[in-house]
Amino acid sequence: MIRHIVFFTAKSPDDRDTVFQGLKLLENIKECRHIEIGENLNSDPISPDGPDFIVYAEFDDAEQLAAYKADPLYAESIRIVRPLRDMRIAADFFT
Repeated sequence: MIRHIVFFTAKSPDDRDTVFQGLKLLENIKECRHIEIGENLNSDPISPDGPDFIVYAEFDDAEQLAAYKADPLYAESIRIVRPLRDMRIAADFFT
């Protein structure tokens, strides 16, 4: 199984809702085992300026992850989010 985790921050607080809604589109992609999109609670005193949003997804294998990224909703999410985001950090790992 592959776990896919991505952290995002919005450039402006005014864009947070649009970024969140753009990321929520990813939940409609069927090519994944599990997906969650959430807002960071920012409760860590060591990193109080952490990311605004987290995408967490699980995939059976690399082929399923590739199919997820090939879905038109993935492209639409990128179209909405990319111009409004500041930071994006992604990590994929096998479990």
